[in-house]
Amino acid sequence: MTAPRRKGRLRGRTALVTGSSRGLGLQLARELAGRGCRVVLCARGAEELAAAEAELRASGAEAASVACDLTDPEAPKLLLDTVHRYFGRLDVLVNNAGVIQVGPLGALREEDFREAMETMLFAPLRLTLAALPDLRAGQGTLVNVSSVGGRIAAPHLLPYVAAKFASAGLSEGLHAELAQDGVRVTTVLPGLMRTGSHTAARFHGRPGAEYSWFAAAASMPLLSMDAGRAARAILRAAERGRAELVLTPAAKAAVRLHGVAPATTTRLLGLAARTLPRAGDRPDHAVPGAAAAGRSRLPGWATALGDRAGRRLHQEPPAAG
Repeated sequence: MTAPRRKGRLRGRTALVTGSSRGLGLQLARELAGRGCRVVLCARGAEELAAAEAELRASGAEAASVACDLTDPEAPKLLLDTVHRYFGRLDVLVNNAGVIQVGPLGALREEDFREAMETMLFAPLRLTLAALPDLRAGQGTLVNVSSVGGRIAAPHLLPYVAAKFASAGLSEGLHAELAQDGVRVTTVLPGLMRTGSHTAARFHGRPGAEYSWFAAAASMPLLSMDAGRAARAILRAAERGRAELVLTPAAKAAVRLHGVAPATTTRLLGLAARTLPRAGDRPDHAVPGAAAAGRSRLPGWATALGDRAGRRLHQEPPAAG
């Protein structure tokens, strides 16, 4: 068995971070660059991606980027070719890209679940399989950003939690199977983080009402975690070869409760679901967070911390309302 990774083990290595033009992915890329890594960024939006790459280069980092749709089966080859062309072998893969869909079951469609599974299970699976020769050759590091939703099925987030349950299971299985090759796999289960995700999410049913509860929770200081702290904790766990990391005190408490009293946890989730908005007679579908904010009665102060984090992390600002 290989020795545990020491602090600083990522320095001088080449990292690929998916979903890194904004949000947690961008913060992880910043932290990797600060640790002396060469960083390859990828996301769908070419303009946002170019801005993120320029920021890293301006800080003195070696960086490259490639715009692509990770759900495209050809994306892994494009990404690995880019890594090899600029920096050689890939040492660190961070599967972070995701999509958050918020709404009651009555407003969700099969295509919403398929999109979530393609983005957060099959896309990272294909990329991981493509990267394995590099990771095995260099005894590299694989970080899979799942969610506490991959342990506890929170209501009004069903496509997201279904995909995150699958990604968490895949990551745990990869940890077991790749240990013999010296590849370290860390499964990350974050709770709510202040990344501006309330503007990046898409809302179903009654978008204004759904936005109100989700945005308030994602911005609440005692319930959500600062993205910088989260990114540093994730990379420390990867450097030390930790198998699993649960982030935020609330998420840790929820996971422990579910572990010792799953029936009680399920009943509590059922009670929570009753307090959330109904789908309505004519549910809307996939309304962007910035637009849903304009339909919400939530006061601006309730999301001030989340909005501030979103601006730092290149998330779209909410619409004025």
